[in-house]
Amino acid sequence: MKTIFALSSGRPPAGIAVIRISGSAAADTACLLTRKKCPEARRAVLRNLYDPDSGEQLDQSLILWLPAPKTVTGEDLLELHVHGGRAVIDAVLDVLGKLPDLRPAEAGEFTRRAFENGVISLHEAEGLGDLLTAETASQRRAALMMSGGALGRQIGAWQDRLLALSGQIEASFDFAEDIEEDETESRQHLTAMKEKIAALIAEHRQFENRPTMERLRDGLRVVLAGQPNAGKSTLINALTGQDIAITAPIAGTTRDVIEVSFALKGIPMRFSDTAGLHESDDLIEKAGITRARKAIAEADILLWLGKAEDTPETEGEILVLYPQIDLPERHPIPEKIDIAVSAVTGEGIDLLQEKLVEIGKNILPKEDEVTLNRRQRQLVKDAADSLALALDAEDMLIIAEAIRQACRCYDRLTGKAGVENMLDNLFSRFCIGK
Repeated sequence: MKTIFALSSGRPPAGIAVIRISGSAAADTACLLTRKKCPEARRAVLRNLYDPDSGEQLDQSLILWLPAPKTVTGEDLLELHVHGGRAVIDAVLDVLGKLPDLRPAEAGEFTRRAFENGVISLHEAEGLGDLLTAETASQRRAALMMSGGALGRQIGAWQDRLLALSGQIEASFDFAEDIEEDETESRQHLTAMKEKIAALIAEHRQFENRPTMERLRDGLRVVLAGQPNAGKSTLINALTGQDIAITAPIAGTTRDVIEVSFALKGIPMRFSDTAGLHESDDLIEKAGITRARKAIAEADILLWLGKAEDTPETEGEILVLYPQIDLPERHPIPEKIDIAVSAVTGEGIDLLQEKLVEIGKNILPKEDEVTLNRRQRQLVKDAADSLALALDAEDMLIIAEAIRQACRCYDRLTGKAGVENMLDNLFSRFCIGK
């Protein structure tokens, strides 16, 4: 396997740039570039870097030599902390690319090698991927919890309890001929075992019923809907503080669903401005209205700018708004209104934002809980379904097989088995140098 290299810090220019080299040729590369012996392990030293062919000095660099296996990839690792100008970085990368035992790293290849070398588990790699794309504080906390091994610790605890039960079953098989157990004791033993399995299933179901990481990553779907010229576009601009939607006094200005992602007090949201709902013979308007109704049906939170009695059906939360209260003709405010707002004066906007944040905190994963992605949640469900087969069983062989099936689900969760098909997709989402 060839040694890989990449710029692992941000885009230049910068004060310092970190170039990472991982693989069996890392130590030789250090000697080639510095014309000196490989430095002492895990001690930063200042060395000049040279082009091995021309002898030209490339830079003066702080270098770190980290021998395997205690590295981020599990392989020999060399880090070059060079000056962060584009010319310096390009010159060093160009020289590394000419060395016969080195090649540029692919996206996510450092992390993939860490996984393949057992440095991190699959769910920790998934958490790291979420951490790299985190845009809000809640996304960062959830990703840190996952990349820090919180799910692995929970799986380990479940696995230990199942292995203890499995050991009891194996013992009952091994010593069945030597130990005479009456029917009452046997029944009590079976009942106690099923109670422990039922407790495990209940814990799995709690994890299974939590909101997924995708919900946190994509943000809550907040849809603004109502009749034409109800002030939806003006309101979405006021809520996000950005000129996202075109506003005009002409009815029907918005003819399609306009989406924008925005973090409101740390809660990720995806606001959707929709076409006004009305009867129309215009083909373009009809298409926009169809898309608007689809967005309403899929909304996590619907902000309805219309009569309360005309509120459309949706599975999400609904807030009935009364907009444009800065206009005299909009008074008195009717009953059955949740919040009256004015995008012009700002009245009611703060209250609406607070309500959105309150609803969001109830819908999104809790910050102190492990947040699963859809793949992980499905495997937790599969493990619970496997264990559920044991509750109706009277034969210890069936119970033992149910436990083995659950443990196989754990292996797929951690990446020990059955995950080859999803690895390329996972690591391709990582940046080069990670």
